[in-house]
Amino acid sequence: MVGMNRVRISAGQWRGRWLQFPDVPGLRPTPDRVRQTLFNWLGQQLHGISCLDLFAGSGALGFEALSRHADEAVLVERHPAVHRALQENAALLGADRATIMRADAFRFLAENRRKFDVIFLDPPFDEEWIERLLPILPPHLAPEGRVYVEAARPVVEREGWRLVKQGKAGGVHYHLLECSDEHQGSLSRHL
Repeated sequence: MVGMNRVRISAGQWRGRWLQFPDVPGLRPTPDRVRQTLFNWLGQQLHGISCLDLFAGSGALGFEALSRHADEAVLVERHPAVHRALQENAALLGADRATIMRADAFRFLAENRRKFDVIFLDPPFDEEWIERLLPILPPHLAPEGRVYVEAARPVVEREGWRLVKQGKAGGVHYHLLECSDEHQGSLSRHL
């Protein structure tokens, strides 16, 4: 039997509500202090914002965005037990602006035709997800969209991306990136 863990939503309409998620390898929710910093960067109220939580895990980022009045959040998770917990948490919160998808990140992106204002990218640390995903994210970003990245080591600026903000808490490096306009436009033309 898989054990359950909990993380608390820190602000907004569901402030203080707990999310339960299974204890599975590689799943570590974004720490409270880091989430607070992230939403300070994005703005406390997210009216009009659409979010993609590409490795939803506990759902802390996606549900926190919805709690702060984001218009919608798509939470993508491939692990069956974690996906089920996300559905249960959405039902308990009455999160009707949440779309919970059971899919691999690459499969979801291959089929996605929508653009998001914010993409949360918090994959397991033991694989090279960031290097493989950043090059294919620009077509999924709305104009002036941003990508939040958590990683085991600092993410350095690379072609087509601007590092807007960064921080470190314990073993977690966190970053806010923007796609350069030229890079986003050239990739969009090739789709």
